[in-house]
Amino acid sequence: MTQRHWIMIATLGSAALMLGALGFQYLGGFHPCKLCYWQRYPHVIAIVIGAIALWMPNRLLILLGALSAAVTCGFGVYHAGVEWKWWQGPTTCTSGDITGMSTDALFDQIMSAPLTRCDDIVWQLAGLSMAGWNAILSFVLVGCWLMALRRA
Repeated sequence: MTQRHWIMIATLGSAALMLGALGFQYLGGFHPCKLCYWQRYPHVIAIVIGAIALWMPNRLLILLGALSAAVTCGFGVYHAGVEWKWWQGPTTCTSGDITGMSTDALFDQIMSAPLTRCDDIVWQLAGLSMAGWNAILSFVLVGCWLMALRRA
């Protein structure tokens, strides 16, 4: 396979994982936690890098794609470890901008927001959570990026 094929596989792999995450969220009703979001950002970056690398491939873009996939793999391992209670996860929550909101509007926003803890496994397949599967599949994507680099 050519370098372009490997870049396309890696890019489409991140896109598929993002579509899967969004499907679980919006179609399945599984609300993401803070660590779930952390795993999504590098995939989005890898998709953008992959689109650019397909247009004008170079070693730096391919390395950045591999790094992005490795970062989301690391977040997946970290999140899976939190779910399995191997270590503690983040102790803070995130929130949107509340500037200009009345007390009642803020209270309504807080009360209607879905609560998802980082240490709860809300779905699993073959004993692995979504975070675990993301870690494994992202590791494969790192390999795809490195194969593209090897073909450079």
